[in-house]
Amino acid sequence: MTILVIAEHDNRTLKPVTLNTITAATQIGGDIHLLVAGSNCKAVAVSASEITGVSKVLLADELAYEYQLAENMAKLITELGKDYDHILAPATTSGKNYLPRVAALLDVVQISDITAVESATTFQRPIYAGNAVATVESLDPIKVITVRTTAFDAAEKGNSAEISEISIAHDAQLSSFVSEEVAESDRPELTAANIIISGGRGMGNGENFGLLEQVADKLGAAVGASRAAVDAGFVPNDMQVGQTGKIVAPELYIAVGISGAIQHLAGMKDSKTIVAINKDEEAPIFSVADYGLVADLFDVMPELQNKL
Repeated sequence: MTILVIAEHDNRTLKPVTLNTITAATQIGGDIHLLVAGSNCKAVAVSASEITGVSKVLLADELAYEYQLAENMAKLITELGKDYDHILAPATTSGKNYLPRVAALLDVVQISDITAVESATTFQRPIYAGNAVATVESLDPIKVITVRTTAFDAAEKGNSAEISEISIAHDAQLSSFVSEEVAESDRPELTAANIIISGGRGMGNGENFGLLEQVADKLGAAVGASRAAVDAGFVPNDMQVGQTGKIVAPELYIAVGISGAIQHLAGMKDSKTIVAINKDEEAPIFSVADYGLVADLFDVMPELQNKL
């Protein structure tokens, strides 16, 4: 049994979510091959070859894959994937973009967002915004799977796998890369942070998020937000945590002025320790919090900053 895992990277560094996906593949069992598709990305392949459990790294270093456009990636993965029993990718924006195309081209059903592996054919995945867990068995010859990376530990490094270069360049010519705007910040990236402090509608406006940022700087934390805060225009949507935002599982999650709608809880309830600060003692967030403080955030946050 062989498994193909799709590496996520920016052509310079390997994204941590790849390590979590490798752990899921290890639990399935069998030889694990890791596909690194990009442009001028040899350094990523070298880093990938060091991941424990990986037996081979496939390097597709072609201009067509520079921005990992879904149309091009799907063609490449489909061509390679016919020789594998499982194809895995992180359940990130990228993985959710190209892997459904792969499943369609292979004429199989995709299993999305798995959180546990029961066997090579049976997996668990959350449904109903995380309120229930479905056990899914697939009889397809090729299992196409996205992995909720917060549910699996990161694989260790200490390996020296073979790197095999493949010369397959698929340019579907259906889309082209125009531009990207990268938000620069000295704080940790939201999905990789050990500590996250998030604000909700209770923050009142975008300027008040400065209260969270001051505490975040003291803690070395990332700053997130609920969908209500994003929809209200307080902060940009790349800060959104939740079912339709980013799924996070830090060591410490501090929810400030967040009532705890089911969509938000689905994105952060796997955090190791949850602290909730809200003046409404009936707020649903307290049902998942390890520590809860019923108080006005505008009194608490300045005091917390002073204490820190």
